[in-house]
Amino acid sequence: MTVNVGVIREINRYPVKSFGGEQLDACRIEPYGLEGDRFCSFYDESKEGWARYITARRIPKMLTYRARYLGGEIEVTSEDGRRFGWDESLLQEIQALSRVPIKMSKPRDPHPEHPHLLSVDGASILLVTDASLNRLAELRGHDLDQRRFRGNFVIALSDSTTFEGDWIGRRLRIGGVELQVDEFCERCVMTTMDPDTAAKDPDVLKIVHKEMNLKFGVYASVVHTGEIALGDEVVLID
Repeated sequence: MTVNVGVIREINRYPVKSFGGEQLDACRIEPYGLEGDRFCSFYDESKEGWARYITARRIPKMLTYRARYLGGEIEVTSEDGRRFGWDESLLQEIQALSRVPIKMSKPRDPHPEHPHLLSVDGASILLVTDASLNRLAELRGHDLDQRRFRGNFVIALSDSTTFEGDWIGRRLRIGGVELQVDEFCERCVMTTMDPDTAAKDPDVLKIVHKEMNLKFGVYASVVHTGEIALGDEVVLID
């Protein structure tokens, strides 16, 4: 039995971990996730595993840099309009924001703990629904930019009472792609930061903690690669 649970409303790609990203009309899904997503990162070579990543948790201003993935190349634009590639000048720019020595990954460097992935936090792809966003906005008292939650896909649900947590352990078909929904995304201080200015709103995380046990959105892994576009149906198939 298959059930149409919604459609793709927004597609987000974040080519550099903890930088601002780009919104897309369509994308390619590769075995590691959305093509070009978390393609590059900064890290502290004195640390091991996931803890080695330098993120906006440590340097909030990282969020004000916008990264684009252009056929395998990375283009970064600063808040004041300066442009960089994935190169030494960008490293110097970010190093100036930190006392800790920073290194740049090579493009498409594998995750230190999960070599089939790139510089992601938990899994290949992060899914967020409009119903969860609307619930959080109601609890907060105003709309919240979906980019706070750095999901790759925002799904507009056919039934607003659907809960994405019920998809865990099941599969979704979106366009020509098949995904396995694996686990909740457990949230952190990143959700408190405005995606354009990095200004903090601590109440966002307090509400997610109190009302949702820090669980907001779900991680999925890639079963079959293919293309996904805005408006594609999201079908629960297993």
